[in-house]
Amino acid sequence: MTPGAAVAGPDGALRCPWALSTADYVAYHDEEWGRPVHGDDALFERLALEAFQSGLSWITILRRRAGFRAAFADFKIAAVADFTDADRERLLADTGIIRNRAKIDATLANARELTGWSPGELDALIWSHAPDPAARPVPKTLSDVPAVTPESTALSKALKKRGLRFVGPTTAYALMQACGLVDDHLADCVARRP
Repeated sequence: MTPGAAVAGPDGALRCPWALSTADYVAYHDEEWGRPVHGDDALFERLALEAFQSGLSWITILRRRAGFRAAFADFKIAAVADFTDADRERLLADTGIIRNRAKIDATLANARELTGWSPGELDALIWSHAPDPAARPVPKTLSDVPAVTPESTALSKALKKRGLRFVGPTTAYALMQACGLVDDHLADCVARRP
């Protein structure tokens, strides 16, 4: 067996090896990761969750996603932008989320910044950085999957230039993977799009 290659899951289908440690991961891998996500609120949620994931395992965020959604008004940009100091204190005490002050503050600041954008502007900006799929080699093993690309670096710079926080190149690339701007499912993975 080639290290980092697709591995048979519980149903015998080949999947990216990272997706097999828990049933939560299998479902997320098969049903969400790498599928196109559009809409400003949906992308704001993904940006926020990727920022919260920084330095942690994604499973930690995935298992608390319902708590995050409840705590952050389903990541509706306008609602989060209206959060008060009392809401910030509530978030810092909420055991259903990651209580990281810098990440909470960044999420609130990002929502406030995004209220000044036109509808669809976040979606358009993010998707304008999607690379040409034909120009990307299909990864055969996990070692073929980058952590940062020129496109994610450019996306990070564009988001930062527009005032968003906690959007470094690695976070931007994780967003690109999760939201389907790139398809990093391995070549033999059952979830890879044709």
